[in-house]
Amino acid sequence: MNKLNLRQIFEMAQTILILITIFILFEFILSKTLSWLNLKTWSKPLPEEVKDLYDAKKYADAKDYAFANYKTGTIASVISLIITLVFLWSGGFAWVDNIARSFSGSPIIQALIFFGLIGGASTLLSLPFDIYETFVIEEKFGFNKTTPALFVTDKLKGLGLAIVIGGGILALLTFLFGLLGSKFWIAAWLVVAGISIFVAMFYTSLLLPLFNKLTPLTQGELRESIEKYAAKVNFPLTNIFVLDGSKRSTKANAFFSGLGYKKNIVLYDNLVNDMTTDEITAVLAHEVGHYKKKHVMQSIVLSIIQMGVMFYIFGWLANHSIMAEVLGAKQNSFHLSLVTFALLYSPISLIIGLLMNVFSRKNEYEADAYAKETYNATPLITALKKLSVNHLSNLQPHSAFVFFNYSHPTLLQRMRAMKGN
Repeated sequence: MNKLNLRQIFEMAQTILILITIFILFEFILSKTLSWLNLKTWSKPLPEEVKDLYDAKKYADAKDYAFANYKTGTIASVISLIITLVFLWSGGFAWVDNIARSFSGSPIIQALIFFGLIGGASTLLSLPFDIYETFVIEEKFGFNKTTPALFVTDKLKGLGLAIVIGGGILALLTFLFGLLGSKFWIAAWLVVAGISIFVAMFYTSLLLPLFNKLTPLTQGELRESIEKYAAKVNFPLTNIFVLDGSKRSTKANAFFSGLGYKKNIVLYDNLVNDMTTDEITAVLAHEVGHYKKKHVMQSIVLSIIQMGVMFYIFGWLANHSIMAEVLGAKQNSFHLSLVTFALLYSPISLIIGLLMNVFSRKNEYEADAYAKETYNATPLITALKKLSVNHLSNLQPHSAFVFFNYSHPTLLQRMRAMKGN
């Protein structure tokens, strides 16, 4: 390669780095602007339909909670922005790459050390904010039930899973990249898609018990109501579990997992304690609606297609020397290409995220309609109201914030749709 070509590669790399920087700044400004617009909505009077949800003190708490999260999130994102840009422009990734190369000549070992150092540093930087959020903000507003010991245990378990599962996938992808070259993307797509499907099938039985205790729902009015409804709509119910979510937070939730004809319903224990039988059954009717309307399968298929496109583009770019040059390194590798590609792919990811949010909100309306048709809209509405208050939610978020960030319609939108307004 002659000097002109080397110069062209350098100039192109600098251009790409400038474009990456522009998008990082654009995304930061967009995010902060949307958050600020959303914060301003707290000064608006509440619509009649939800005026009774908050008393004066509760509404003040909800507003203070939103402001506290906004301030902490802004500080964290500003620090993250500065570190990211400094790291990019000072050759930080190339520096970490040199450290990884000094330990081993194996591409797999290099990739594991490289991402281990990057991930470890990121975890340490975010740890103070995680602690503050859990033990100051969540504690102040009555949400936190996590003890320091549980917090540490959760972090260690999460780290262990990241090392075992994340490290295993990274090692396999690095191996396939070295083995297959330009055909790498096909194998990588199949491997990651297969792992995603496996996790969707066995999340409740394999991963969730590592962090929470699952107890079968005892016989009684609630179990009878759920089983009766499941039989009525021919929903293939396998198990109903109660999850000890209250050991970490007062926030409630419910979901079902599994693919095919094995379905597990998981109810947070605080949901069981705070809601009536009708309300819980209505919430589950909504979840069943997702299954009956094939939303879960559609989402998986779309995710796999998106994954395939992403790996195809990555496979096309990965071996180009410019991928390392963008990060200030002279010798390309799988892990450096992966970082550069992730930065380049961000604008596409933002657009895909917006489209997926639109798709998800449509699905939520359909699941609500299914619950209304097969069970009852009234207890679902009261359950959604309780969940909103339980989470100190913004009852009238800014429309732009909703468009960019919400996978669900707002409470008011869902209520009006179910009431036919």
